[in-house]
Amino acid sequence: MKESEAADGDTIKEVLMGDKEKYALLIQKYNQRLYRICKGYIKDESEIEDIMQDTYIKAYENLQLFEGRSQFGSWLIRILINECLQRLRKLNKQSSLSETDQNKKSMNQSDYSNPETKSLNKELRILLESKLESLPETYKVIFLMREVEKMNVAETSESLMISAANVKVRLNRAKEMLKKSLLETYPMEELFEFNLVRCARVADSVLKQIKPKKALF
Repeated sequence: MKESEAADGDTIKEVLMGDKEKYALLIQKYNQRLYRICKGYIKDESEIEDIMQDTYIKAYENLQLFEGRSQFGSWLIRILINECLQRLRKLNKQSSLSETDQNKKSMNQSDYSNPETKSLNKELRILLESKLESLPETYKVIFLMREVEKMNVAETSESLMISAANVKVRLNRAKEMLKKSLLETYPMEELFEFNLVRCARVADSVLKQIKPKKALF
């Protein structure tokens, strides 16, 4: 077992014994990853934060059901993706905005407060994000997992419940859909930043909504 997975297991045991504050360690560890993956499904920033909070709360409420057969991160991502798909169905029914209006809204709400992000050429950054947004969901999520979040093939395969071969095929297809020149301009991890202020806000909000677990050990 990897050191990181073992650490997750130890933290989970402490949470299950009633130390709910330790759950913040898991939230802080996976915030960036969940945010980037959620961006593959949802455009609106406020919706993304809501989905992340719902994901953490649902995971907490079912934490005793996590048996460690898969990585905790993969289990969490599967919950996140399910929440994203449910929210998309809901938004598709309720939204009266046109696709163009939604794209404009998404760009206007993008977080450019990170000092490192400000150093990028804003027009090129928006163009690249726009091209990623235009990818079909299947390929966009794979691209975000593998190239932005740097998840390996096994983790991606486990999270999406598809074969490793399928992961590779979809990633290659996603790359073909993007302009090579843009991909070589900026490191992908500088896009889709989930800054520390927002990280703390999500952690605080989740901790306020959950109750300590009764000790099981």
